[in-house]
Amino acid sequence: MNEPEFDVVGIGNALVDVIAHTDEAFVREHNLEKGSMTLIDADRAEAFYELMPPALEMSGGSAGNTIVGVGSLGGRSAYIGRVGDDELGRVFRHDIRAAGVSFETVAIRDTPTGRCLIVVTPDAQRTMQTYLGAGVGLGPDDVDPSLIASAQITYLEGYLWDPPDAKQAFLKAARVAHDAGRKVALTLSDSFCVDRYRTEFRDLVEHHVDLLFANEAEITSLYETSSFDDALNHVRGQCDIAALTRSAKGAVIVTADDVHVIAAEPVAHVVDTTGAGDLYAAGFMYGLTQGMPIAVCGRIGAIAAAEVISHYGARPETSLADLVRTRLG
Repeated sequence: MNEPEFDVVGIGNALVDVIAHTDEAFVREHNLEKGSMTLIDADRAEAFYELMPPALEMSGGSAGNTIVGVGSLGGRSAYIGRVGDDELGRVFRHDIRAAGVSFETVAIRDTPTGRCLIVVTPDAQRTMQTYLGAGVGLGPDDVDPSLIASAQITYLEGYLWDPPDAKQAFLKAARVAHDAGRKVALTLSDSFCVDRYRTEFRDLVEHHVDLLFANEAEITSLYETSSFDDALNHVRGQCDIAALTRSAKGAVIVTADDVHVIAAEPVAHVVDTTGAGDLYAAGFMYGLTQGMPIAVCGRIGAIAAAEVISHYGARPETSLADLVRTRLG
């Protein structure tokens, strides 16, 4: 096996995040499904954007946030995701490259760059209205086999399972990665996403995925149970590692032989939970690609997640590498 050029390559929806702070009344008034991600069309995106209070705009997308986190930890990362040939697309490309991520996917001209309109309530919960835009067109031709084969882990964003061509892109990437002796990771992304594709996700986890990331709501939805312990027992052995996050309760990491319970890192004040799972995945995969024990990988994930929920936005505001060195010695 050739020496890998990258630690992690991510495939996901390339989006620009628009984040605004609102009250509970705003969520109720506009019939939003609190804490979830809802797909919307271009007209709804424009209309909802006008309704939002002043907002922070930055490059985002779940897998994009994770890949930037890997870079902040000192890892070598790359990203595959479609943007439009427009101002937001240029902003996205500049931001992710400035973070040290290799991003070579060609922009398309006929569809605008996607955006995720996020409202954050006082309890730090985020509710998302997502227009996928150019991301809908991502397909197998966007998956560069040489790039996939050059990364220790290929990380797949569950949100991207919605567009039909992206499903084929995922399966191609998983096949190329395994043929090259590499690993495949999947994040379930959202319990409503799991509800839509439960059977397909179960098949993915069992036959195509080595490392699974899910929160408590997602993993219980996947196995149609109200019990976290039942879900944990269901997923055990379905893939090599399942990293299951439980917000303030920390995380449980399951392998065929072991269960590791990792406490959440203390946070003085939780401001915005956007990106918590994304950065947890970044920390865990960084540790794994550096050959660290699974429990240490979980701790790095917890440290990265704690940093991102302490401020607005889904990307780190400080060097995660420095933070991990300070916390772990």
